[in-house]
Formats: sequence, C-alpha cells, structure tokens
Amino acid sequence: MTVHPVASIGAQHPRVRDLLSLRKDGSPGRIMVEGGWEHDRLLTTTATIEAFFWCPEAAPDDIGAIVDRALEVYRISAKLLARLSRKTRSDGLISIARLPQWRPQAFRFSAESIVLVADGVEYAGNLGTLIRTADAAKVDCLILTSRRARPTHPAVYSASRGTVLSTPILEFDDIPAAADWLRGHRFQVHLADPAATGSYRIPRYDGPTAFVVGSEGSGLSREWHAEGFGAVSIPMLGQADSLNVALSAGILLFEARARKDGW
Repeated sequence: MTVHPVASIGAQHPRVRDLLSLRKDGSPGRIMVEGGWEHDRLLTTTATIEAFFWCPEAAPDDIGAIVDRALEVYRISAKLLARLSRKTRSDGLISIARLPQWRPQAFRFSAESIVLVADGVEYAGNLGTLIRTADAAKVDCLILTSRRARPTHPAVYSASRGTVLSTPILEFDDIPAAADWLRGHRFQVHLADPAATGSYRIPRYDGPTAFVVGSEGSGLSREWHAEGFGAVSIPMLGQADSLNVALSAGILLFEARARKDGW
C-alpha cells in the first residue's frame, strides 16, 4: 500500500471550503463522491481521486484501496463530517473525483450506435437517472443541450449509480450545433413528443439512432422542432398524458437497442 501523509484538518482548511463548494453544486470537471458503495463504484473506474476525506469514527477499517488511489488524504472529525455530509447516514468516506473529458471529434459510430440527447433537464436526480439509463441501454453517449442541471452535482453521482464517471457526456453551446453534429454522423434523429401522432414502435432503427427528450416542465425546445427532425410518441393508455423523462427515455432506448441487437 502506498504511504500517504495523512493530515488532520478542520473547518477552515482550504480543502474543506473547496468540498463545501462542491457539495452545493459541483464545479467544472469535478464531483463529490460520498458513501461506501459510491466509493466501491469509484474504485472500478479510472477516475482520478483528487482528495479523500475520512472520519475514523464512521468509516470502515479497510480504506487502503482508496488511500492508494487518492492524490491527497485528509482525516476529519465526526463533527466536521456531519457538516460536510449530504447523507442522513454517512459511511465516513468522502472524495473529490475528476470527471473524464470527452471530445466530440473523438467519436466513431456504426449502425448499432444509439445517442440520447437531453434538452433542458432541470433536476440533478433526473439527469443522473438519464445517465444510468443510457448506460443500461449501451448508449454511445449522452448529449446535453440547454443544460440546467450540472453533471457535477453530487446528486447526479448517486442517481446515476456512479455511471457518470464512465458514460460519455457531451455538451453543446446551442441546439443547431448539436443537430449539425448528429447530421454529420448520419444519425436518424427522433424527437420524443407526447403530441406526435407516430408511435415509437414504427421506426426500424436500422442506422445510427438518436432520441431527443425534453425538460420535465416545458418539454422539448421549439428549436429542436425547427431542425426538421421527425417526432415519436409513447401511447398513453390511462389518464396521464406523459411520463417522467427518464422513464420515457428508457422505453425509447431499449426499444432501439432490442431492434439493433435482435432480442
């Protein structure tokens, strides 16, 4: 095991102030990871652990694997842990991890490729669930447009079950740029629109396929409709007129994946 100098730090330490900032809303390229299973998942990735904070009174005895990976290791008190923690019951383990950086020009696609576009997603929990769903459906990447929720928000890590560290995520400054990128890679783009007359079961999904889902409150932006792509809907058979965005995305993604993989 690598031997790290372990400093006992208090509330005024710069790293604690840094962590408090991350706790609130994240920061570009970094995310707060807290808890036992969260760190188990973190260790299965190649993500850099920038700093690791542990509370001996609350943490498990075996933290060697995390200590080996962390660039910096800090010991904190139970009182400071309670201030830093976002969880009702903490495992005494908190890290700052770096998110991978993905470049649009680095991707190559095939007829089996699927991309999910999330437009204007407002809530970190829903964004995390979308990432987890994309991972489960073997999606090539997630594209964010008109983003409101940050992938670096700590709630995204929990809701995604840590797959935010392994799911390629691209963000475009505007919708036309994202649409042009999809066209350039010859994607068949389907807008998820409850008002569409065509069922999601109709397309063949026999080429690179992209689905665009909208925000929880206002739905899909008019700018996406202005790009001239076709729309699909999921038939509503009861009294509700729509589904949660992550559930809708899951239905669409798994339909396309089943067609492409033959199951």
